[in-house]
Amino acid sequence: MKRVMAWMAAASLSFAMPTLGGQNDPRLPSLFDALSAARSAADAAPIEGQIWALWTSSGESEIDSFMAIGLSAMGAQDYPEALAAFGRIIEKKPDFAEGWNKRATVHYLMGDYQRSTEDIERVLALEPRHFGALSGLGLIALALGEPEQALEAFETALMIHPNMAGADTHIRELREMLKGRGI
Repeated sequence: MKRVMAWMAAASLSFAMPTLGGQNDPRLPSLFDALSAARSAADAAPIEGQIWALWTSSGESEIDSFMAIGLSAMGAQDYPEALAAFGRIIEKKPDFAEGWNKRATVHYLMGDYQRSTEDIERVLALEPRHFGALSGLGLIALALGEPEQALEAFETALMIHPNMAGADTHIRELREMLKGRGI
């Protein structure tokens, strides 16, 4: 009987603990503080990696399995398979921002900027600090010939991640292009 009681107590504790991973992970605020304070891209890289690891992990084995399938399919450029996997994540856990973000990425890679933008809007509603989604919005705006919107998206991403690779280059080029256009 003691063994059953101990197991029940352990089980109730595990259900009471918050799920780690995803955009609500309690480690993210301090990681974002560290990311903001990083002095260089080299200093920021491991912090960014930790953020991505948390964002990509839901803490639920089924969801994480679909994430692995989707990432593998995306890497193999099997976009229909990737869309299916990320779609399953969204269906089963619609409050998991990275499911939306990965599907947005696949839509972008397929040239479906409208659907990508719609998914990015969901990402940002769930995780406003998602510098990857903001950068994605910038890339979509560039592809659509909307430099003002691209500049705004990249500048917002850079406020969150001051050492984000490529963002400063895009910003510099867009500012030069827009110089004198009254933005």
